[in-house]
Amino acid sequence: MTSDDVSEAVPTLLEQMGGIAGLIYSTVPIVVFVAVNALSSLTPAIVAALAVAVLIAIVRVVRREPVQPAVSGVFGVAICAFIAYRTGDAKGFFLFGIWSTLVYAGAFALSILVRWPLVGVIWNVVNGNGTDWRKHRRTLLAYDLATAVWAVLFALRYVVQSFLYDSDQTGWLAAARIGMGWPLTAVAALATVLLVRWAERTEESEDAADDASVAGGEISGAETPPTR
Repeated sequence: MTSDDVSEAVPTLLEQMGGIAGLIYSTVPIVVFVAVNALSSLTPAIVAALAVAVLIAIVRVVRREPVQPAVSGVFGVAICAFIAYRTGDAKGFFLFGIWSTLVYAGAFALSILVRWPLVGVIWNVVNGNGTDWRKHRRTLLAYDLATAVWAVLFALRYVVQSFLYDSDQTGWLAAARIGMGWPLTAVAALATVLLVRWAERTEESEDAADDASVAGGEISGAETPPTR
Protein backbone atom coordinates (compact mmCIF):
# COMPACT_ATOMS: atom_id res chain seq x y z
CA MET A 1 0.00 0.00 0.00
CA THR A 2 1.36 3.45 -0.93
CA SER A 3 1.17 6.60 1.15
CA ASP A 4 -1.49 7.87 -1.27
CA ASP A 5 -3.61 4.83 -0.47
CA VAL A 6 -3.22 5.53 3.24
CA SER A 7 -4.27 9.15 2.75
CA GLU A 8 -7.37 8.02 0.89
CA ALA A 9 -8.21 5.56 3.68
CA VAL A 10 -8.15 8.20 6.42
CA PRO A 11 -11.50 9.87 5.55
CA THR A 12 -13.15 6.44 5.51
CA LEU A 13 -11.91 5.72 9.02
CA LEU A 14 -12.98 9.17 10.18
CA GLU A 15 -16.42 8.69 8.68
CA GLN A 16 -16.85 5.52 10.68
CA MET A 17 -16.32 7.66 13.79
CA GLY A 18 -18.96 10.10 12.58
CA GLY A 19 -16.54 12.59 11.06
CA ILE A 20 -15.56 15.93 12.56
CA ALA A 21 -19.23 16.94 12.62
CA GLY A 22 -20.06 13.81 14.59
CA LEU A 23 -17.43 14.62 17.21
CA ILE A 24 -18.86 18.13 17.58
CA TYR A 25 -22.47 16.90 17.60
CA SER A 26 -21.63 14.65 20.55
CA THR A 27 -21.00 17.70 22.74
CA VAL A 28 -24.42 19.30 22.15
CA PRO A 29 -26.49 16.94 24.38
CA ILE A 30 -23.94 17.46 27.17
CA VAL A 31 -24.22 21.25 26.99
CA VAL A 32 -28.01 21.04 26.89
CA PHE A 33 -28.13 18.62 29.83
CA VAL A 34 -25.96 20.79 32.09
CA ALA A 35 -27.72 24.01 31.10
CA VAL A 36 -31.25 22.67 31.64
CA ASN A 37 -30.24 20.98 34.90
CA ALA A 38 -28.82 24.28 36.18
CA LEU A 39 -31.95 26.21 35.17
CA SER A 40 -34.51 23.58 36.17
CA SER A 41 -33.92 20.06 37.52
CA LEU A 42 -32.65 16.61 36.63
CA THR A 43 -35.73 15.20 34.89
CA PRO A 44 -36.18 18.08 32.41
CA ALA A 45 -32.43 17.94 31.74
CA ILE A 46 -32.64 14.24 30.90
CA VAL A 47 -35.61 14.80 28.58
CA ALA A 48 -33.90 17.74 26.89
CA ALA A 49 -30.65 15.81 26.31
CA LEU A 50 -32.51 12.86 24.82
CA ALA A 51 -34.65 15.12 22.64
CA VAL A 52 -31.58 16.93 21.28
CA ALA A 53 -29.79 13.62 20.61
CA VAL A 54 -32.80 12.33 18.65
CA LEU A 55 -33.09 15.63 16.76
CA ILE A 56 -29.41 15.48 15.78
CA ALA A 57 -29.87 11.89 14.58
CA ILE A 58 -32.86 12.91 12.46
CA VAL A 59 -30.92 15.82 10.95
CA ARG A 60 -28.03 13.53 10.07
CA VAL A 61 -30.35 10.99 8.46
CA VAL A 62 -32.14 13.69 6.46
CA ARG A 63 -28.76 14.99 5.29
CA ARG A 64 -27.89 11.42 4.28
CA GLU A 65 -24.92 11.26 6.58
CA PRO A 66 -23.80 7.84 7.95
CA VAL A 67 -26.61 6.34 10.05
CA GLN A 68 -24.46 4.27 12.42
CA PRO A 69 -22.86 7.25 14.24
CA ALA A 70 -26.28 8.88 14.59
CA VAL A 71 -27.79 5.77 16.15
CA SER A 72 -24.75 5.30 18.38
CA GLY A 73 -25.08 8.90 19.56
CA VAL A 74 -28.69 8.42 20.62
CA PHE A 75 -27.86 5.10 22.28
CA GLY A 76 -24.95 6.65 24.21
CA VAL A 77 -27.02 9.58 25.47
CA ALA A 78 -29.80 7.18 26.46
CA ILE A 79 -27.39 5.14 28.59
CA CYS A 80 -26.02 8.27 30.25
CA ALA A 81 -29.53 9.57 30.89
CA PHE A 82 -30.63 6.24 32.38
CA ILE A 83 -27.68 6.19 34.80
CA ALA A 84 -28.39 9.79 35.82
CA TYR A 85 -32.03 8.89 36.42
CA ARG A 86 -31.15 5.81 38.46
CA THR A 87 -28.57 7.60 40.59
CA GLY A 88 -30.79 10.66 40.97
CA ASP A 89 -27.78 12.89 40.46
CA ALA A 90 -26.77 14.99 37.46
CA LYS A 91 -23.17 13.85 37.68
CA GLY A 92 -24.38 10.30 36.99
CA PHE A 93 -24.84 11.42 33.37
CA PHE A 94 -21.05 11.26 33.01
CA LEU A 95 -20.41 8.00 34.85
CA PHE A 96 -20.67 5.73 31.81
CA GLY A 97 -18.18 7.85 29.88
CA ILE A 98 -15.73 7.89 32.79
CA TRP A 99 -15.65 4.12 33.16
CA SER A 100 -15.56 3.65 29.38
CA THR A 101 -12.35 5.67 29.18
CA LEU A 102 -10.77 3.43 31.83
CA VAL A 103 -11.72 0.32 29.84
CA TYR A 104 -10.35 1.83 26.63
CA ALA A 105 -7.10 2.86 28.32
CA GLY A 106 -6.63 -0.66 29.67
CA ALA A 107 -7.46 -2.30 26.33
CA PHE A 108 -5.05 -0.11 24.36
CA ALA A 109 -2.25 -0.57 26.91
CA LEU A 110 -2.78 -4.33 27.06
CA SER A 111 -2.70 -4.60 23.26
CA ILE A 112 0.81 -3.11 23.29
CA LEU A 113 2.00 -5.63 25.88
CA VAL A 114 0.71 -8.61 23.87
CA ARG A 115 2.29 -7.20 20.67
CA TRP A 116 -1.01 -6.60 18.90
CA PRO A 117 -1.31 -2.78 19.13
CA LEU A 118 -4.93 -1.85 18.55
CA VAL A 119 -4.18 1.03 16.20
CA GLY A 120 -2.36 -1.38 13.89
CA VAL A 121 -5.12 -3.97 14.12
CA ILE A 122 -7.92 -1.46 13.49
CA TRP A 123 -6.09 0.40 10.73
CA ASN A 124 -5.22 -2.71 8.75
CA VAL A 125 -8.64 -4.33 9.22
CA VAL A 126 -10.42 -1.18 8.02
CA ASN A 127 -8.13 -0.94 5.00
CA GLY A 128 -8.40 -4.64 4.16
CA ASN A 129 -4.77 -5.55 4.88
CA GLY A 130 -3.46 -8.70 6.46
CA THR A 131 -1.13 -9.14 9.42
CA ASP A 132 2.21 -8.87 7.60
CA TRP A 133 2.78 -5.50 9.28
CA ARG A 134 3.60 -7.36 12.51
CA LYS A 135 6.72 -8.86 10.86
CA HIS A 136 8.36 -5.44 10.54
CA ARG A 137 9.99 -4.22 13.74
CA ARG A 138 9.81 -0.50 12.92
CA THR A 139 6.26 -0.79 11.66
CA LEU A 140 5.23 -2.51 14.86
CA LEU A 141 7.00 0.22 16.85
CA ALA A 142 5.07 2.92 15.00
CA TYR A 143 1.76 1.23 15.80
CA ASP A 144 2.89 0.78 19.42
CA LEU A 145 3.54 4.52 19.69
CA ALA A 146 0.21 5.41 18.06
CA THR A 147 -1.61 3.03 20.39
CA ALA A 148 0.24 4.48 23.38
CA VAL A 149 -0.99 7.97 22.41
CA TRP A 150 -4.60 6.78 22.66
CA ALA A 151 -3.94 4.86 25.88
CA VAL A 152 -2.51 7.99 27.51
CA LEU A 153 -5.41 10.10 26.21
CA PHE A 154 -8.00 7.74 27.69
CA ALA A 155 -6.07 7.47 30.96
CA LEU A 156 -5.92 11.26 31.31
CA ARG A 157 -9.64 11.52 30.66
CA TYR A 158 -10.35 8.97 33.35
CA VAL A 159 -8.07 10.55 35.98
CA VAL A 160 -9.34 14.11 35.47
CA GLN A 161 -13.03 13.29 35.09
CA SER A 162 -13.02 10.76 37.91
CA PHE A 163 -11.55 13.39 40.22
CA LEU A 164 -14.20 15.94 39.20
CA TYR A 165 -16.93 13.31 39.64
CA ASP A 166 -15.78 12.48 43.16
CA SER A 167 -15.60 16.22 43.91
CA ASP A 168 -19.21 16.76 42.76
CA GLN A 169 -18.07 19.32 40.19
CA THR A 170 -20.76 18.66 37.57
CA GLY A 171 -20.17 21.88 35.64
CA TRP A 172 -16.41 21.36 35.44
CA LEU A 173 -17.03 17.71 34.65
CA ALA A 174 -19.02 18.72 31.58
CA ALA A 175 -16.29 21.18 30.60
CA ALA A 176 -13.64 18.47 30.95
CA ARG A 177 -15.77 16.03 28.97
CA ILE A 178 -15.99 18.50 26.09
CA GLY A 179 -12.48 19.93 26.36
CA MET A 180 -10.89 16.48 26.55
CA GLY A 181 -13.27 15.14 23.91
CA TRP A 182 -13.04 16.02 20.22
CA PRO A 183 -10.14 18.53 20.50
CA LEU A 184 -7.81 15.94 22.04
CA THR A 185 -9.29 13.26 19.82
CA ALA A 186 -8.33 15.35 16.78
CA VAL A 187 -4.77 15.70 18.09
CA ALA A 188 -4.52 11.96 18.75
CA ALA A 189 -5.94 11.20 15.30
CA LEU A 190 -3.37 13.47 13.66
CA ALA A 191 -0.55 11.78 15.58
CA THR A 192 -1.96 8.40 14.52
CA VAL A 193 -2.05 9.36 10.83
CA LEU A 194 1.55 10.63 10.92
CA LEU A 195 2.81 7.52 12.69
CA VAL A 196 0.86 5.18 10.40
CA ARG A 197 2.22 6.91 7.30
CA TRP A 198 5.73 6.51 8.68
CA ALA A 199 4.96 2.85 9.40
CA GLU A 200 3.71 2.29 5.86
CA ARG A 201 6.76 3.94 4.31
CA THR A 202 9.08 1.93 6.54
CA GLU A 203 7.31 -1.30 5.64
CA GLU A 204 7.55 -0.54 1.92
CA SER A 205 11.27 0.26 2.23
CA GLU A 206 11.98 -2.96 4.11
CA ASP A 207 9.99 -5.02 1.61
CA ALA A 208 11.84 -3.39 -1.29
CA ALA A 209 15.19 -4.09 0.41
CA ASP A 210 14.24 -7.73 0.99
CA ASP A 211 13.12 -8.14 -2.64
CA ALA A 212 16.38 -6.59 -3.88
CA SER A 213 18.38 -8.89 -1.63
CA VAL A 214 16.56 -11.98 -2.89
CA ALA A 215 16.90 -10.87 -6.51
CA GLY A 216 20.60 -10.20 -6.01
CA GLY A 217 21.13 -13.64 -4.51
CA GLU A 218 19.36 -15.31 -7.41
CA ILE A 219 21.46 -13.44 -9.98
CA SER A 220 24.67 -14.21 -8.12
CA GLY A 221 23.73 -17.87 -7.93
CA ALA A 222 22.90 -17.97 -11.64
CA GLU A 223 26.28 -16.45 -12.63
CA THR A 224 28.36 -18.81 -10.47
CA PRO A 225 29.74 -21.65 -12.64
CA PRO A 226 29.01 -25.15 -11.44
CA THR A 227 31.81 -26.91 -9.57
CA ARG A 228 33.31 -30.10 -10.94
